[in-house]
Amino acid sequence: MKENTLNKVLLACCLLLVFSCKARKLAATTDNAAATTTADAKKYSAIEAKLAPIRSHQLTFNTFSGKAHTSLDLGGNKNDCTLNIRIANNQKIWVSVTALLGIEVARAVITPDSIMIINRLQGIYIKKPFSFIYAYTNGQINYSMLQALLVGNVVPSLLNDNIDFIAYTNATTNANSFVLSGNLQDIIYSLTLDGDMRAIQTKLSSQEQGVSLQVNNSNFIPSGSQKLPSQIDIASVAKDKKIQVNLRYVKVDLNQPQDYPFSIPSSYSPQN
Repeated sequence: MKENTLNKVLLACCLLLVFSCKARKLAATTDNAAATTTADAKKYSAIEAKLAPIRSHQLTFNTFSGKAHTSLDLGGNKNDCTLNIRIANNQKIWVSVTALLGIEVARAVITPDSIMIINRLQGIYIKKPFSFIYAYTNGQINYSMLQALLVGNVVPSLLNDNIDFIAYTNATTNANSFVLSGNLQDIIYSLTLDGDMRAIQTKLSSQEQGVSLQVNNSNFIPSGSQKLPSQIDIASVAKDKKIQVNLRYVKVDLNQPQDYPFSIPSSYSPQN
């Protein structure tokens, strides 16, 4: 009887010891998870605190209209022209290209899913999906990025609320500039902003894809209560294809009524 009682006591002690150990391990695991979550939350909050003022200094508009004296270098084929650019925010980009004496040589309309171009010199036209642009530039470029580059804004994917904040591996600040750099979806990026949190340089590259994009913004000018760069220099490399575009805005209007005329003459033929 005494032996039975002793066995029961020992069994009870063993069970208490086992449950105690498990409880301590569970508590430790929970504490570690909580600590990790807290650390991530703090890191996320720190990045959000840095992104908020950048977002607030992006150019906002319903419609954009700009006239830019432009130098184009398409794979060594250099031309000077004037670009008249009209943008319906997040809907379409309309571009008219004029040469000497104001003669229009080309017109284009770009939407989030298509590209249409009229070449008046050769009497031909192009109608392609937006992906057509990937043959000439970075495969990461989408409509939102192209629109941002034309008005001097930060590439939207770098300011996305859902961005994996761990991608921001480096953030440095000095009196005159703020730099965010790191990796995002296999793209190495570096974003440099001035003291007013406006983008002055953007670099994107992928060695694996053999592509790179660099954009420099300078000489900011006012438009109403906002500012945008009057000088935008874009250099894109996609394997053996190189594009250099130097925009010099001489006139900019925001939120004015715009039309976007585009029609293909019946005598024009499609370019294969």
